[in-house]
Amino acid sequence: MVINKYLAEAVGTFILVFIGSMSALAAAATNGPPMVIVPLGFGLGLLAAIYAVGHVSGGHFNPAVTFAMWLDKRTSLSDLIGYWIGQFVGALTASAVVLAAAGQEGVLATVTRSDRGSGKGLLAEGVLTLIFILVILASTRKAPAMAGLVIPLTLVAVHLAGIPFSGASVNPARSFGPALIGTDFTNYWVYVVGPLAGAGHRMGFLADVWRRRAGRGLTAAEPSAISHQQSAISNQPSAISHQQSAISNQPSAISRSAISRSAISRSAISRSAIGLWLKADR
Repeated sequence: MVINKYLAEAVGTFILVFIGSMSALAAAATNGPPMVIVPLGFGLGLLAAIYAVGHVSGGHFNPAVTFAMWLDKRTSLSDLIGYWIGQFVGALTASAVVLAAAGQEGVLATVTRSDRGSGKGLLAEGVLTLIFILVILASTRKAPAMAGLVIPLTLVAVHLAGIPFSGASVNPARSFGPALIGTDFTNYWVYVVGPLAGAGHRMGFLADVWRRRAGRGLTAAEPSAISHQQSAISNQPSAISHQQSAISNQPSAISRSAISRSAISRSAISRSAIGLWLKADR
């Protein structure tokens, strides 16, 4: 089935938010350990979304990820807007299905909250998103074959670290769906500003690294490698000159041979002339 990339973002975000939300409800219903079930639910939900439709859109499923991709010039402005619409629609649809399956209380149980206050929640969301975005952009560029596994595992780690402090959303769309369906926007701004700030700080971090490299110039290993290349290149003219010298010596040898043959022919002519003269004298 061929689907539009914006629709793919909606479908992928739906899978992520629905599986993650239902895992939180399942942990509560079974008295299971939420610090194990919920991180695995969101991580495996992202894994399923990536392998379901990630090949169509690139598998963002998160407005903060799309924002970072746009800052990194991997996504156009029109795609940024289209992806955001698809992601928020997908999250909203997922929470609507949760409402149908578990009722209003079930949806409210999936709303992200910060029990440590909005300030600490904002800090946690920003730093966790920064880490998440760094892994996404590095793995998709340097190890794309492993990115489909590394990124979900990183989301599991983010939830393990962040649930007690901010709820570990790191995704404005994931928080938007339950907030709207559950009509609870308490501190929702934390889950918009924090992730987007984390994505923006990621670009500032890399820009600083690039500036440091530019100011420092080449690393210690790079000049050595370049000098070896230059030495090898500089030796090439020497080798070429030796070849040219050998080639230039060949005509000299040929000319000496020709001179020798010329001298021999002149000697033969002289002997012939002497013989004829002696016969005539007789």
